[in-house]
Amino acid sequence: MRRIWLAMVATVLVIGAGISAHAALRGISARNAARDRAMVAADTRAVSNAMPSVDQETAAPAAGVTGTIDLPDLPIPAGAVLDAGVVPARPFSMAGASALDRDRALQCLTAAIYYEAASESDAGQQAVAQVILNRARHPAFPGTVCGVVYQGSEHAGCQFSFACDGALARMPARAAWVRAARAAGMALAGYVYAPVGLATHYHTYAVTPAWNRALVMTDVVGAHFFHRWKGYWGTSAAFNQRYAGGEPVPGPHMTLPPVAPPTPQMIAAAGAAAVAVPVPVALAEVKPVSAKPAVPVVTDMLPPESQILDRWKDSGKPLK
Repeated sequence: MRRIWLAMVATVLVIGAGISAHAALRGISARNAARDRAMVAADTRAVSNAMPSVDQETAAPAAGVTGTIDLPDLPIPAGAVLDAGVVPARPFSMAGASALDRDRALQCLTAAIYYEAASESDAGQQAVAQVILNRARHPAFPGTVCGVVYQGSEHAGCQFSFACDGALARMPARAAWVRAARAAGMALAGYVYAPVGLATHYHTYAVTPAWNRALVMTDVVGAHFFHRWKGYWGTSAAFNQRYAGGEPVPGPHMTLPPVAPPTPQMIAAAGAAAVAVPVPVALAEVKPVSAKPAVPVVTDMLPPESQILDRWKDSGKPLK
């Protein structure tokens, strides 16, 4: 009898263990399925955020992404030779620049390094500075440092998102700003961060902009992927723009009001004014215009006639 009870207890324990294991397996499967669904949803959001839209054409790029710009409408020199591999940029030169231009360039480059790469290593900050100076030497971009940093801010199409997303309203941390200023000063003095080569674009690993498929990646530094243009416009020969000088005031550019399309009435009025023929004026109606007021003609050298009345003429005679 005792053996029977022991067998029954063992059977119950085995059945209970099987049920518990099955329940555990079901729980693990449910958690894995939920994790997979979350990963798919995250990937879907990332892809949808990376796809360009009509609104993004005039809005600032996503945080951590440089903006895009059209290639210059210039002829490519005949016999242009493409570079092999990653070619370092030439040292940036501000020879002949005024003290004001140097000060403004330092301010703008420091702000870009701070707001784009404050948490990056020294190499990461130097790489961001190199991209900005590469742009200043490429004909597709402005020829000044501040012009590059705040390009597009006049119509909310900033090439660097910090210039449009309100980041400038935050007071910078002093120590981090000094560190960014040191990296900016080195770059403006001619230091070249060679690993990124002639990169003109970058983005963080957290985003995947659609344009990166049309570029060539040159390096990965910290949290940023760096890219250059394909073909001639990404070669060292294309970076031939001289520093223009005349740095604009550091900060976002003044917003330009949108230009309204002309109305039919405006077009008609402009056309009527263009074809109107002036009516000739008869020569007899033209009167000479004197440059000076008319002066009375003097016929003799006598003093002018007295204006004193007759009854007062003798009032000044002495008494007898």
